[in-house]
Amino acid sequence: MPADYADRFGLGPIDQISYVVDNIDHSLPGFEALFGPFDVSQNALPDCTIRGKQADCTLKMAIGHSGAMEIELIEVVEGETTHSEHLRDHGEGLHHVRFRVDDIDAKLPELEAEGFEILLYKRFSPEIAFAYLETPKAVGGSVIELLQM
Repeated sequence: MPADYADRFGLGPIDQISYVVDNIDHSLPGFEALFGPFDVSQNALPDCTIRGKQADCTLKMAIGHSGAMEIELIEVVEGETTHSEHLRDHGEGLHHVRFRVDDIDAKLPELEAEGFEILLYKRFSPEIAFAYLETPKAVGGSVIELLQM
């Protein structure tokens, strides 16, 4: 990966690390011992695009912080998502890191041209959207999130 890779796409620094877990209530005590208190919410996400198909899902999420870094835990409550795929294929653990962007719909084609695959996309409003992308194998084949907010 070229040294200017993040600069070239204006991704900037990582601002979130996200873990997928089977059950937030069981996982939370260990994560709170590491990072302090978390806020827990359950969120319905209707009309997501998951692997190119429209789908609904509901996620339970817990948000904490380590300095300026946001720490997120995700539990799938309903639906088939990239999170449930991860749990089946890899078990609990690190799911993605997040970058904030100004214009997600401009960034996605740039990243696709470099071999990134869009896994999940959700627009909430003209100002708020997020997407998960799988990085090319040369960059580890891991998942990143882009957030426009």
